[in-house]
Amino acid sequence: MEIRVLQYFLEVAERENITKAAEALHITQPALSRQLAELEKELDTQLFLRGKRKTTLTEEGKLLQKRAQEITSLVHKTKEEMGHRVDTISGQVRIGCAETEGMRFLLRIQKEILTQYPHITCQLYDGHNADVLEKLDKGLLDFGVLSALSHLRRYDYIRLPHQDTWGVLLPKNAPLAKEKTISPKDLWHVPLILSQQAIDNGDIAHYLQKDINDLYITGTYNLLFNASLMLEEGIGYALAYDHIIATGPDSPLIFRPLSPKHTVSTYFIWKRHQLFSPAANLLKQKIEEAVSVTTSH
Repeated sequence: MEIRVLQYFLEVAERENITKAAEALHITQPALSRQLAELEKELDTQLFLRGKRKTTLTEEGKLLQKRAQEITSLVHKTKEEMGHRVDTISGQVRIGCAETEGMRFLLRIQKEILTQYPHITCQLYDGHNADVLEKLDKGLLDFGVLSALSHLRRYDYIRLPHQDTWGVLLPKNAPLAKEKTISPKDLWHVPLILSQQAIDNGDIAHYLQKDINDLYITGTYNLLFNASLMLEEGIGYALAYDHIIATGPDSPLIFRPLSPKHTVSTYFIWKRHQLFSPAANLLKQKIEEAVSVTTSH
């Protein structure tokens, strides 16, 4: 299976049209059709449903699309790492990020690095913990910045000098907005928008002292921005970390911390025995130095 053919496959999958894909790839339509037929023969499975106007993926084709994206991304990453200039440090550092204010610590260090090494770029991938860990395990990311991790045995990590505070994000005109803090019982009978990750981990039920099925849940989220739009439209209260959504004077939303206070640590993690590019290794060293200085004071 050649990388070139996988790239052809991905182009057809994206455009859903062999003729348009062939034009984009600058090859003839019969040549592209032949390559796809040979790929299906090699894998002994049908990858496309060929209609009169659209060419769509079968379930097997969707699986190959995911794997082909991972393979081509790794090839690109490897070429980039091998091709960096010997007289300076350059290239991309790929970081998977959960929603956490702890990212500011890392980005301030990245800014300092750029003053000396302007050819280093930082590629951020936003996702919840499970998404980031999956990509980290497959080598598609160099690092992850995650919070509330319960198992770190497969990874090396640095605990960042930051803790995220759980609380409730809600409209300023909501009745609970008058309270300075919010207790678990305050949330037992109000419409809630919850982090799917926190539900899956059991964090919500544990903290609220309530079975998740007994709560009034109007929505779930992976990333908080769209959930904040639900709040602005009056669709409930969101359990979330502070400082993820702006709640200044011009915002219709306000944040209220939980009582008793509930915080979680933030970690900068990488796969054990990871081989780093010079750019990734530099970022890791700078973070280690910065954390050492911070914790010594």
